[in-house]
Amino acid sequence: MSESVTRAISGVIYIALLIGATLYSPLTFEVLFGFFMFVASFEFAKLIKLPKSLAMIIALMAISCVFWDRDIMPINAIAIFAVVILLALLAELFTTRKPNRSFPIKIIIFLGYIIATFTAILYLPFVKGDYTPNIIIGMMILIWTNDTFAYIVGKKIGKNKLFERISPKKTIEGFAGGLIFSIIASIILSQFFDFFSMIVWISSAIFVSIFGTIGDLVESHFKREAGVKDSGSIMPGHGGILDRLDSVIFVAPFLYLIYQIL
Repeated sequence: MSESVTRAISGVIYIALLIGATLYSPLTFEVLFGFFMFVASFEFAKLIKLPKSLAMIIALMAISCVFWDRDIMPINAIAIFAVVILLALLAELFTTRKPNRSFPIKIIIFLGYIIATFTAILYLPFVKGDYTPNIIIGMMILIWTNDTFAYIVGKKIGKNKLFERISPKKTIEGFAGGLIFSIIASIILSQFFDFFSMIVWISSAIFVSIFGTIGDLVESHFKREAGVKDSGSIMPGHGGILDRLDSVIFVAPFLYLIYQIL
């Protein structure tokens, strides 16, 4: 079986599982993304050379808290903590020297980049009170639209590099194309998912395009530091969970706080 066929089959299974679990019930959504958090914790621990057993124990504790009683989690503080860590990682992209991270710093980054962001994802469909799975579906549609058209436009007319040192293939033209088509997709979404206004959906598209792209760059930065092509191998042809959800985990805390405000 060719790599492209393997990649296509793996991608279809991933999308079907994600959409199916999200739409079926709150429990299946939480189980799926709890599993994603657990696997991502293992993958990220490998990337930054953090003890994998410690990372998985912390992930299990966070998942258990959500399942046991989601009201005990200070989700607003967790989302703000995630945003602070994500912005710090963004700033790190502009430094040329390789960071020398101590063990406490690795723990803080792990808690912000993995645990807090996945926790924000788990709370995102409850931002309006009742479970609203189409919030997650809408976010994923915007992310997939941005990624798809950033690739297509960048491949067709991309000439100016966006951040060549970290990701040589990304272009400014590709980023602009992803942004424009994400906004178009958000306008269409607002006609079907009317629990948010068109302004909120357009704002979501802008944040998805900007921070989704940054999320991909940050994960690429970690992989370059570790000297690996993929974060893992759980998805044949695609790599690891972090490779598939790098944009999602960067976008989710920002969207959670935006939806709380708006």
